Amino acid sequence: MAALLAVDLGVRTGFACYGEDGRLRWYRSQNFGAAARLRRAIPALLSNPDDLTRVVIEGGGPLAQPWRAEAERRGVLVQRVSAEEWRSLFLLPREQQSGPQAKEVAGRLARRVIEWSGAPRPTSLRHDAAEAILIGLWGALSAGWLRALPPSLLR
Repeated sequence: MAALLAVDLGVRTGFACYGEDGRLRWYRSQNFGAAARLRRAIPALLSNPDDLTRVVIEGGGPLAQPWRAEAERRGVLVQRVSAEEWRSLFLLPREQQSGPQAKEVAGRLARRVIEWSGAPRPTSLRHDAAEAILIGLWGALSAGWLRALPPSLLR
């Protein structure tokens, strides 16, 4: 098996892990409180899952480089994606007119991905975890792990 880790990068980071079957395994959000704490956590974060072959990161700047360096050191393929790129695949233009609106729609779609994948349902779903779920879905499509969006995720 192979796994893909999607990261919505920031001090409050969203994570989503996909299997090679294109289905979501798990997701979560973590507030590191400081960039230095996040940088120190990267090796441990890349150790789970142990079958990690790909990392897809949305975000950049000084936080992206340590992710890329550690992943490449481990032989893990790294892709960067912009919010505009993955959102254009899943959201209609009218749903992207404001950040809060895009986050709300992403949350609804992420819940459908969770249900389709059979992943545990959240009691609450933070927007960074929801966005990581969609970043990971974009990554699974980009990697060819899914040929197309599952019909239950289409509008």
